[in-house]
Amino acid sequence: MSLSADAVRRLEEKTRHTFRDLGRLERALTHASARPSAGSDYERLEFLGDRVLGLVIAELLFRAYPTASEGELSLRLNSLVNADTCAAVADEIGLHEFIRTGSDVKGLADKRLKSLRADVVESLIATIYLDGGLEAAQPFIERYWDARSREINSAQRDPKTELQEWAHQQNGAQPLYTVVGRTGPDHDPQFTVKVDVKGFEPATGMGRSKRIAEQEAAVALLYREGVRQKAQEEDTK
Repeated sequence: MSLSADAVRRLEEKTRHTFRDLGRLERALTHASARPSAGSDYERLEFLGDRVLGLVIAELLFRAYPTASEGELSLRLNSLVNADTCAAVADEIGLHEFIRTGSDVKGLADKRLKSLRADVVESLIATIYLDGGLEAAQPFIERYWDARSREINSAQRDPKTELQEWAHQQNGAQPLYTVVGRTGPDHDPQFTVKVDVKGFEPATGMGRSKRIAEQEAAVALLYREGVRQKAQEEDTK
């Protein structure tokens, strides 16, 4: 099923980009679960879009924060290209109206769908880039990421590093991460990871990679122990 002319028109209004290759646009919006024979197209576009997004954001931060250290720039970059931010952009654009998924993906918890929406944003960026290069992709990225790049919390520290330092201050111990579950098809796995810190109840996190699940587990423990204040962070979004 191809994208309707109305769907293309609405996407062009939201992105302010005229798409040249509608077949590629459709593939960018079609999750591998709905089109397994062409799943590599979706994944290849996601791969390219991730790199284009990183380059544009890195340049944006380099210009916006001329006195920032490499460490601060890296922290800001990581927070702006992660799944949370990409999914938030997808929601702002309304991409959920256009994404096609297979039956094994439909009905999943919203937290899981966040990663899917983030992936599609990266695929869309790749589609725009392949249409018109950085000259086309950069305005789109800056339109949706510029304001986010200037938020104080865009310099939020890496949760695993923050948890490690906090745990060391508590009892000199190191956090221990353990994979306790894996579900989903090979093209879209879901990992569950438990993090243990000596003297504290463990916390768990879920994600489409072990790294993301570890970060989610670290964040869960940091919030629970009051090291991070979720309410304050959400007030600034």
